[in-house]
Amino acid sequence: MRSQDKSNIANLSLIAVVLSAVLLTATIAGCTGTERQDDGRVVVAVTIPPEQEFVERVGGDHVRVVLLVPPGADPHTYEPPPGVLADVAEADMYAVVGSGIEFELAWQDKIAALNPEMLVVDCSRGVDLISTGEGGHAGTDPHIWVSPRNAKIMVENIREGLSEVDPANAEDYRRNADVYLEELDALDAEIAGALAESGVKKVMVYHSSWAYLARDYGFVEVPIESEGKEPSPQRIEHLIRQAEEEGIRVIFVSSEHSTRSAEVIADEIGGTVVTVSPLAKDYLTNMRHMARAFAESGRP
Repeated sequence: MRSQDKSNIANLSLIAVVLSAVLLTATIAGCTGTERQDDGRVVVAVTIPPEQEFVERVGGDHVRVVLLVPPGADPHTYEPPPGVLADVAEADMYAVVGSGIEFELAWQDKIAALNPEMLVVDCSRGVDLISTGEGGHAGTDPHIWVSPRNAKIMVENIREGLSEVDPANAEDYRRNADVYLEELDALDAEIAGALAESGVKKVMVYHSSWAYLARDYGFVEVPIESEGKEPSPQRIEHLIRQAEEEGIRVIFVSSEHSTRSAEVIADEIGGTVVTVSPLAKDYLTNMRHMARAFAESGRP
């Protein structure tokens, strides 16, 4: 069987599963007397929690957001349940990260097939993507949102998409976006000042998530993991020597990934392991927390 035929069969199977979920939801709602009512809001699907904040801040009361990859899940491996896909089948717009995140590489075409009328907005349009050459990331680092400068571009793309699907409220979207962009400008200046003052030059992390932040704010990210795989004993030994030579005493991890290798390195260098998440929904607060943690890691 040709790969294209297999893909078509997979898409048809997915559509059948989702239609079954939609019918089941409708049946249950009818039995309980709680039929879903169209409240007039624009339904927007997003891949990750930071995008949820972006859409909610721009869309305000005019939008309802469907989050595809929930907090704590790894967007590199997560598979959405049929109930979530049923919600996406009714969405007016899907704001994709667009930078090669594995979830979207696996699911975007299937989701689009569920809802051909849905507007797909590429939030990475206008972002200067970092090339990685890694097949799993389709040649680019997908974590564009971790830099507030990229977040501003994503917000503008979202605003344009919302204005296209709901032109009657375009002025509200513009006003909301302007307010949020001012807050992102303030966040940008705050992070730049904190990192410059700290003098941090290198940050060791388990999973490479912060390359855009590092590029925009003048430090280097040193990942423990390589191409999605646990480091070899030889690499761990190399990283221990590097940390000792360069005075690195903090290893950063996220709740979505293993901490074992980071803890081994931290034990050997007499350092600590600190959790920072690139995927928290409360974007402004989370990025301030992250900047403080990175800045403090650079101080003697």
